Order: sequence, then C-alpha cells, then structure tokens
Amino acid sequence: MTTISDVHMTPDEFRRAGHAVVDWIARYMEQVEDYPVLAQVEPGAIRARLPEAAPERGEPLEAVLRDLDEVILPGVTHWQSPNFYAYFPANASGPAMLGDLVSSGLGVQGMSWATSPACTELETHLLDWLVDLLALPESFRYTRAGGGVIQDTASSASLCALLAARERATVGRANVEGVTRTLTAYVSNQGHSSVMKGAGIAGIGRDHLRLIDVDDAHAMRPDALERAIVADREAGHTPFFVTATVGTTPSTAMDPLRPIGEICRRHGLWLHVDAALAGTAALCPEFRWIHEGLELADSYCFNPHKWMLTNFDCDAFYVADRAALLDALSILPEYLRTKASESGAVIDYRDWHVPLGRRFRALKLWFVIRHYGVAGLQLHVREHVKLAQEFAAWVEADARFALAAPVPLNLVCFRHVGGDEVNQRLMDELNASGDLYLSHARLDDRLVLRLAIGAPGTRRRHVERAWQRIRETAEAIAGGA
Repeated sequence: MTTISDVHMTPDEFRRAGHAVVDWIARYMEQVEDYPVLAQVEPGAIRARLPEAAPERGEPLEAVLRDLDEVILPGVTHWQSPNFYAYFPANASGPAMLGDLVSSGLGVQGMSWATSPACTELETHLLDWLVDLLALPESFRYTRAGGGVIQDTASSASLCALLAARERATVGRANVEGVTRTLTAYVSNQGHSSVMKGAGIAGIGRDHLRLIDVDDAHAMRPDALERAIVADREAGHTPFFVTATVGTTPSTAMDPLRPIGEICRRHGLWLHVDAALAGTAALCPEFRWIHEGLELADSYCFNPHKWMLTNFDCDAFYVADRAALLDALSILPEYLRTKASESGAVIDYRDWHVPLGRRFRALKLWFVIRHYGVAGLQLHVREHVKLAQEFAAWVEADARFALAAPVPLNLVCFRHVGGDEVNQRLMDELNASGDLYLSHARLDDRLVLRLAIGAPGTRRRHVERAWQRIRETAEAIAGGA
C-alpha cells in the first residue's frame, strides 16, 4: 500500500536527481551554441507532443529528462546562446543558478522581516552594495530617508513609482478623487511600454500619459517636456510624474537627467529613472556619465537580470524618500502583526511592492557578486561594449549599411540602405537560418535592425561570424532581387 512517505522525494533521492539535473544543465551550457537560436517550431507544436492528461502515477526522472530533450528543447529560443542578439540580454550564470537553487531549497517566503530575517537583511545590505558599485546617490541608502528593494522587473518598479507619486500628489487634498482624475504623467515617445501599462493599472489612464518628443539622438527633449507640463496645468490638469530613460529599448538613447530633473523640481513632479539594461554599465567608472544628474531623481531602477549575470527575475528599485512608497503600499491586517514590525526597527518588504509574498531573490545576486567580484563584473561589461563598438565600425565601413542611432554601450542599431523591405527580409532570413537572432525597432519612421551584445558566452568570433552572415545574406537578397 502506498503511503504519503512513499510519494515524497527523500534527501538521498533528491541528491541523485539533483546531480542528474545539474549534469543536464551543464551539458546544455556546453552545447547551447550548437542549437538554432530561434525556436524552429510552429504554433501548437509543443502542446501536440504532450499527453492529453496528467500521469496517474509518478514517473521516473529519466523520463522527464528524456522529454526535456525531445519535446521541450525544440521549442526553446536560446537566450543564453552566444549568437542571441535580439531584444536585450537576459543573463544566466552558474553562480546565479546555484543561488537560485539554494533559494528554492530554503523555500523562504520573505514577506516580512519576521518570516525570515536573513531574507530581508541580506537584500537590504546588497542594495547598499549596489549603491557603492554603481556610484548611485547616497539618498538611495536605507540609512538615509530612502532605500532599495528587489522587484521582479522594471515594469513593476515603474508601477510602484507611479503609485508612490500618485500618493504624494494627492495626500491631504480635500478632493482626492477629483485630483486623481486630473493627474498627468510624462515619458518620451521612445520610453518603455510598461509606463503606459502602469498608468492604466494605477488609475491614471493611458490617455493621461503624454509621450514627449525626442531629439536627433532619440532622447527626450527637456523643452518639449516643460511645454507639455505648462500646457496641462493651463488646461486644468495636475502634472505629477515623469519617467526618464537611461538606455531606451529601441536604441539605448539616454534622456538628459539633469535638465529633466530640474524641470521636475521646479514644477513639483516625481522623477523616476528607468535604467533597466544600461544601469549595469555604471559598474565601470568610465560609463557612469549615464547617471549624471541622477541625484535629482525620486526613484530609480535597473535590472541585474539583464546584463549583470543574475538570472531572471531581479530588478533593483530605489527611492530617495520611502515615505510616499510605504504610504501607498502598506497594509497591516492582524495576522501580519509582529513585535519586530511594531518596533519600527525592521523592514517589511511586503510594503515596498505590489505582491504580499516574495522570493529570496537576494541569494542569487549575492552568489554572483561574491563569485565575480567587482573586477569580473566590470570585465564582462567592458568586453561587450568593446565588441559593439567594433561591430559599429564594421557597419560604418560598408557602403551597403548605415548606423541608425548612436552606439553608447552594447546595442548597435543599423540598417541596409535598400529600405524597409530589404531590412525586413534580411532579418527574417537571418533568424530563420538559426545562426543568429536579431530583433528590430522603428526609428525616424524607418525599420532598423538591432544587434544587442550581452550573452555571457559571446566572444569576438561570434560577432565576426554574425557580421559575415549579415553581409552574405544581404548579397544573396541583392542577387535574387
């Protein structure tokens, strides 16, 4: 007769299974370069290979790993491939995987300090480490009026910043509901779509989000921002929030933080700075210019899970004054009351984001920083920037291609001079080949190709090969035209 003890995995069984799974991951890391980068399956192909119903009785791990190879892998787009250049990097590294494993093994639910003090205090300490590593403003330390917290993504950070700004803009108003209906927010027309989604979720309304014009480098124009704020005030609206982007998704454009911050201070608006990818570059002193003027920001975020070798998900979110954030998000039912919380001596991170529950994300970040050290992380960033600059030089030297935007860091936006149709066909054929994976953007109403260098395994030979394949495919298209 089967008992409850029979269905659970024993520590010894876990040990054996764990070795097998780690071996599978290690083999994948060794072979990832050999797979077609973009999954070569049609919609529904993976589901068609899965059983109609769940198994009645448990199956051996060997059967699961076999299906992982035969069913799942063919439908995976390989973000860790050294030939993945689409979107932005989503780094996975051995140390982060091990930290994630420990987090899963501990099974901590870190909603408050009392539910696991180490979960909270390690996170607070690591966020202070990052203030030092990126030379962020001192106001972002918890020992000051602000502090940091690990969110899942920059999208959640933007939403929390919106909610805190809304709280600050409406607190103490006699007609809070009426004021809320007049609130207006601002982001460049190159800003991330999560700001628009957040405006809808926060009750501001997407039609109350103003998209501000950009300059020739695709960065927000401060004069256009100020005109929009003044016009909204004259129309009876209540401007309250601006997102400035350090490294936009389409082109890595850098919004000028200082003039934007001065406008926000002058008009009393909350300034949130989204540096999701580019913030990692500030590990290197020579790239810290990207944050010039950041001391004027009310909140800031960047994603270690993009370019800092820390597995998804991990966003570092900071506020210069945590009071508005806590006012917007704190709630304390009786079942969450603890002596530690009521003492005021601890942080309860459940009050720093939307969900109640939270994972022990700090462990993987801790493993990464301790394994690589500052010097190793800086080498990782510098190598990718160097490769991107070299690729940009190759583009400039070829009369068939042109750069479509400045190249401040590790993203190169370029296009074939033959026009949108040629560029679309070029991207489609390259991606279908499986040799590499590019994504696109539209800049100045033209389709451009994006090559983002950031995978941990990408070396110069991979970038050289990508350029060779791009040129060969362009020649084939021209020959068949």
